[in-house]
Amino acid sequence: MSTHIVVLTGAGISADSGVRTFRDAGGLWEGHRPEDVATPEAWARDPATVWRFYQQRRAQLCTVEPNAAHRALAEFERTVAAAGRRLTFVTQNVDDLHERAGSAPLHMHGELAVLRCERCGATRRDLDALDAATFLACRGCGHARLRPDVVWFGEVPYHLDVIEAALRDCTHFLAIGTSGAVWPAAGMLHAARAIGARTLVQALDPPDNLAAGDRFVRGRAAAEVPGMLAELAREFGP
Repeated sequence: MSTHIVVLTGAGISADSGVRTFRDAGGLWEGHRPEDVATPEAWARDPATVWRFYQQRRAQLCTVEPNAAHRALAEFERTVAAAGRRLTFVTQNVDDLHERAGSAPLHMHGELAVLRCERCGATRRDLDALDAATFLACRGCGHARLRPDVVWFGEVPYHLDVIEAALRDCTHFLAIGTSGAVWPAAGMLHAARAIGARTLVQALDPPDNLAAGDRFVRGRAAAEVPGMLAELAREFGP
């Protein structure tokens, strides 16, 4: 079997850049219940509150920068490509820090920087109207309401067909900064393990889906990921 590396990143890598996470004290949900700001029902019931919540999250993107772990992943991608190996890069994160570091991951939970028309489904990348208190209009069909192009609770994540195909023949699986508690992403480690892939897990604390056969690297992503990937890159180098 030819080498195929699958990488999954989660909130832990972005937390090291100052992006607020969901579960920490003082995190995103403080003062908000998920059902009030992150479900289709909340959007239908009180779109103004949901819009303000995501406008604040979108504005935060302009205050943070990629960290050493983001940059190390981009460099690792280039090394793997130069060696003629396959790599599938998936992120649970909705920020754009991977892109700014030079990567192009599959965003299974969507992107804060992208807005989607409720009527025609057209999308646009827009971080120019972060102070807009009222809804933005679709430039295609003229419908007066765009929603954040993020996957809310109860919605189906993006790119599942590509992810499932990648997991069927991966030889190496890397989970970086994930809690192992959010499905279906949490199942990716199980799937990789089931076909005998080498599994490498990095997180501040052991994730919920960690098993005895996984190599676990404890610590902050910005501190641990560059060395971890440099070691692995030597194996795949040309």
